[in-house]
Amino acid sequence: MNVNYLTLSVFVILFAIFSFLGFYGARWRKGDLNKLSEWGLGGRRLGTLLVWFLLGADLFTAYTFIAVPAGIFASGSLYFFAIPYVAWGFGVALLTMPRLWNASRNKGYITAADFVKDRFNSRSLAIIVALTGVVAELPYIALQIVGMEAVLAVLLAGLGISSKIVTEISLILAFIILAAFTFTSGLRGAALTGVFKDVLIWITVITVIVLVPIEIGGFSKAFSDLSTNFAAYHLDKVTGSKVPPAMETLPIELAPAYFSLALGSSFALYLYPHAINGSLSSESEKKLVYSTSFLPIYGIGLALISLFGILVYAVPGALDLIAKTGNGALAVPALIACTMPCWFVGLAFLAIFVGGLVPASIMAIAVANLFVRNVIKEFKPDLPPYSETKLAKWISTIFKFLALGFVFVVPATYAIQLQLLGGIIISQTLPAVFLGLYTDKLEPKSLIAGWTAGIISGVGLEYYVNFIQHHFGVFKTSLMTTPLGPLFIAIFALAINLAVTLIGTAIAYSMGWRPKSKITQEEIIKTT
Repeated sequence: MNVNYLTLSVFVILFAIFSFLGFYGARWRKGDLNKLSEWGLGGRRLGTLLVWFLLGADLFTAYTFIAVPAGIFASGSLYFFAIPYVAWGFGVALLTMPRLWNASRNKGYITAADFVKDRFNSRSLAIIVALTGVVAELPYIALQIVGMEAVLAVLLAGLGISSKIVTEISLILAFIILAAFTFTSGLRGAALTGVFKDVLIWITVITVIVLVPIEIGGFSKAFSDLSTNFAAYHLDKVTGSKVPPAMETLPIELAPAYFSLALGSSFALYLYPHAINGSLSSESEKKLVYSTSFLPIYGIGLALISLFGILVYAVPGALDLIAKTGNGALAVPALIACTMPCWFVGLAFLAIFVGGLVPASIMAIAVANLFVRNVIKEFKPDLPPYSETKLAKWISTIFKFLALGFVFVVPATYAIQLQLLGGIIISQTLPAVFLGLYTDKLEPKSLIAGWTAGIISGVGLEYYVNFIQHHFGVFKTSLMTTPLGPLFIAIFALAINLAVTLIGTAIAYSMGWRPKSKITQEEIIKTT
């Protein structure tokens, strides 16, 4: 591997610049950071380009750089579902986020749960939406940590350091720095570091996707080596087969899985608190629409990154490292370390590393906003603004370190299941949040009943498929076999949720219930 102390020096210097930008955020575009809207939403003053970078930092993360190529390396073409999923997700965002932004600006909302509380006049429903967001973010932040671990593992291995303790200490130190500048700078620090991180990511993606194919002899060489090398590095423990499972082309029987994974994930994407938080930081509805419209550019980057999981088959050194460690999540770091100059490896590794830190910061801020505004404050309504913000800062710090303990739920090669598990959970807030932007005619108790049915069925099916049906002992899949073919469990759970909600609402209407919304449709459509 082309990893030495020059690699480490570039990594450390760039991390120092990243840290400086994080702390400098407290002085940039000064505002009263004792107010939650200033600390947690950047004062709602981010322009088109900054929101584009911020949302890109949210979405173009360690998930894209580590989990997607690792999934393709291990299981092939099925994991290309991430490309249409992101594209469709931006379409969902254009239908929902401008409306939520208007409602939030008109009524002073900080979170989606604030909106749900007024829209359906239900304190209980708002608390449920908030807690769902908090729980769903845990596996998503853990996914970023998996990516950071993969980079550190290859970096330290190249330096002759194989101690896991050193990796863990490095992660803890990085999270201490992240927690410190998030505490002091809030979303401003995340925005500045997001710009820095995205620039490095784009440099890495473009350079690798151009130079590596030239070095190995083109993509045709990679696909040819895939057919030869797959059997040497993979063995399906269920079937005992060494035949590549749909590596290059998707068989018709997996089409339902591909489509449902993309569709279910696209519904979930902008229900996550961090995506909503980034959207609500925009200066205006118009700028939010523009920045969201440009986000498909990141989808192109994701498509290129996905191909890294194929290119690695043409790099024997990278395959040897993966085989030696048994860790498919090392596919991208190993590919870069075995093909690029040592100084560039330091730059690329730092890009991936902070690609986990930046979204972790934004996610922790979003979770803190939810927990303080919609859980704690519901039981302590007289909480003053200063105390509200201070509490949010501490909660964001604690949440980051809680996520560190969640990493070991899923083997690193199957890290993408962390995101899919979070998607199953957060999808159950869709009726209250997304449908609520278009209608107030859903009865709140029925929404709660639908949410309950969706959560129980979704988590129950996930457990059944992984621990009972296939005896994995880990979360290795989020697909369930049906007469139509394998389907994403989130689709099942959401369908049950909607059915219970609609039936319950119909019954409530028949018994005389009528909507009592505290926000008008006009306040959702237009900024007053």
